[in-house]
Order: sequence, then C-alpha cells, then structure tokens
Amino acid sequence: MIAVLGAIVITACASKPPQLMPTPVIYQQPGGVALFTEPGAAGRSSTDVELLYLTDRGEETDPESSLPYGQTRAGFIGFGRARVRIGSGLPWAALAAESRLAERTRDLELSLGRVAELGRFPDEPYDVERCADGNLYRGIADRRQHDQAERLLREEVQRQLARSPSKEVVLYVHGFHETFATAAFRIAELCHFLGREPVCAFFTWPASSTGNFLISYTNTTESARYAELHLRKVIRLLATTPGVERLQLLAHSRGSALLMSALRDLLLEAIAAGREPATLFNIDNVLLFSPDIDVDLAAQDITASLSDPSMISDWSDKRLPRGINGRLTIYSSPQDRALFFARILFRSESRLGNIRPEDISAASQAYLAQLGNLDVVIYEGRRTDAFGHSYFTTNPRVSSDVIQLLRFGKRPGEPGRDLIQLGPVVWRFPD
Repeated sequence: MIAVLGAIVITACASKPPQLMPTPVIYQQPGGVALFTEPGAAGRSSTDVELLYLTDRGEETDPESSLPYGQTRAGFIGFGRARVRIGSGLPWAALAAESRLAERTRDLELSLGRVAELGRFPDEPYDVERCADGNLYRGIADRRQHDQAERLLREEVQRQLARSPSKEVVLYVHGFHETFATAAFRIAELCHFLGREPVCAFFTWPASSTGNFLISYTNTTESARYAELHLRKVIRLLATTPGVERLQLLAHSRGSALLMSALRDLLLEAIAAGREPATLFNIDNVLLFSPDIDVDLAAQDITASLSDPSMISDWSDKRLPRGINGRLTIYSSPQDRALFFARILFRSESRLGNIRPEDISAASQAYLAQLGNLDVVIYEGRRTDAFGHSYFTTNPRVSSDVIQLLRFGKRPGEPGRDLIQLGPVVWRFPD
C-alpha cells in the first residue's frame, strides 16, 4: 500500500522561508573536514534528503493547510517516506560548496516535497476475542495487519540501510509547537551535516502548533503522554530490524520528556525479560537538546532500574545491566527563555534544559560519574535564535559538537570537542 500524499511546499507567514542551519564549525573552510566522503553515492548527490517518518498524528483536515498530517491524535502509527529539498533548483555541486561556507553566498531554502505513506498499524486498541475456554486472544484481522505493517516498515528500513555506509539509524523526536514539516526540516538538516550517511528518521507526534500559547502548551503536554507507548513501539521495531547496527536517539524540548519515558519503559521491559538492553536494542547515543523536563523526573528516568532491586534480583551474575552502548548527553542553557516560561507554568524548581553548573551538587555529580556514560554540556553564549531554545542547530559551535559526537564518536575534551570540564560530568563551551 503506497498512498502518495502529494508535493508540498510550505509557505510560512514569515517574510523569509525556512533556511538550512548555519554550517557547523567542523566543516567550515579553510581547513574544515570533508562533509561528503562519498559524493557519488546514492543520497549524497541530490539536493533532496530522503527521510523515514513515523507518526501518530491524524490526517490534516484544515482545507487551508497543505500538510499531510495535522495536530489531532490518530489512534494508530503510520509510516512512510518524506523528502526535504535544500535549495530551490540548486545543482548538487553548488549545494555541497555552500554547505561548507561560514558566510553563504545564497539562500538555501528548505521545502517539503513528496510524502508517501507506506503503511499503518491497526487502530488501537487492537481487537481481542474471548473464546470458549474463557481466555482472551488477539483478533486475527488486527494481528495480520500488524504483522504486515511491521514487515513493510522493516523492509523500508533495510532498503535505506543498503545505501548507508554507517548502517545506523538516527531517530529524531521533536518538541512543542512543531508541525510535520518543521520536524522534517530539523532532521533533514542534521542528516545533511552528518554527511547523509545514516538512515535518518523522525517520530512526529500531535504537538499543538496553533492557538492560545498556554492552552496549546498544556494540550501538547497531554499529547506527549499519549505518544509514549507509540514511540516505545517504534524504537523497539527500528532497533531490532536486521541490519541496524546502531540506533542514535535525539530529542528536543518537550520531545525529550517523551523520549525519556519511552526509553525508560523499554529498558525496564528488557531487564524484566532477563535481556541486556544495550545488546538487545543496540542503542548507541542518546542526545537531549534543551530538554523540557523537570530535573527530578529526569533523574528518576535515568536511574529507574538502579532503584528497584526486586525487578533485577534474578539477573544472571548480579551485575547491573547496561542500558545503552554509548553516552547520554544533555545540552543545557541557562539563557533558554522558552524553558524559563515552562518552569513558571509547571512551578518546577528547575528544568533539565536550563540548569547551571552550580545546580548539580558535588554528591550528585559523583554518583552520576559512576554510571560512566553521562555528560551535561552547558551553553552560556549569546542567543542565536529568538528564545535561545534551538541553539543546537542555530549555533555553529554547538552543532559542531553534536557532529563530533554522533559522526566521529568524540568524547568531551577530545580534539574537536574542546569543552572545559567543570566537574565529573559537567562541561561547558569555551568563551
């Protein structure tokens, strides 16, 4: 089943269309490293970036909107392909050259192109049948539809993996006030500056993007809770698809709370089944950008399995199972104005995305350091976007740090990630 949803060009109310993020410092000429190592390979010689999308958004019903999916909750998971074009009518050679300039000579507009839905999982809840023996069984029709959707999704991941030199999937989860298109733009530009090497995917959930800000934000908070089980299912399916060697998980703002909750439940699910999560799911790095989540709730998510000995009392050799293979990296900025408002709305003492170095006690840092794979990176520089909330793409130094971590596996303090260490797990960018 392939339903083509059409060619879509987003026209915003702003005077200027969305633009490709500034070039990360790592690639800037002269002296920058090569951005595209295989320029002739599939996917790395076209101005279009092909993406895999997964969503529990309902179809768009607004006649004035050209988007395929809107702000309502679908009650099922759909998936497919989406294309984002960088530069209107620009030759590949020109795009590749402009992508390495600190000061570009032309605009590089982002537009959403062809969106093709490949399949849908059944409507929820799935059908059940009570048989003569008094027990409940899954309905045959929904089980067949689920199996078919799972097969189609895995086949699409493997199709895109065949063109990927890294054999990894990067999954992005957006935050508040995002549409299907803006989420696609964000992962497309990140994918572009990852050399277009991984399979790039995004999970887009029914975040509100219109109406009264306060009502919209509270509705989004509930929708994030609604999407947790869907994201957990998506991560499990992607991670266990044959051929996927690594899964990189990225989330921004309110999407970080969604990702952490889904990931916590997924890890507990594996541990309760006697499986090592890091081996079962091959999750490498988890990156949280400006996470809009209460600090105490985040701490619970991170240490959930450590604080429940009964759950893992039968673990084979009594050691604590590993959750991920790579690192959990939290990018935070005290100047984040969006999270300042969120802190007021939730009456939260602190949001994870705007903590300061002094907010993490020495005892807490010593405990987190024992985990061995957590870093808090503080950005205290000037705002490069209106609210100081999207600096991970709008600031070339921060985006360069992200690239060094994801593409080149650099740890904080290593050449290329010249961060200043303030404590066992806390780092900051140089002045």
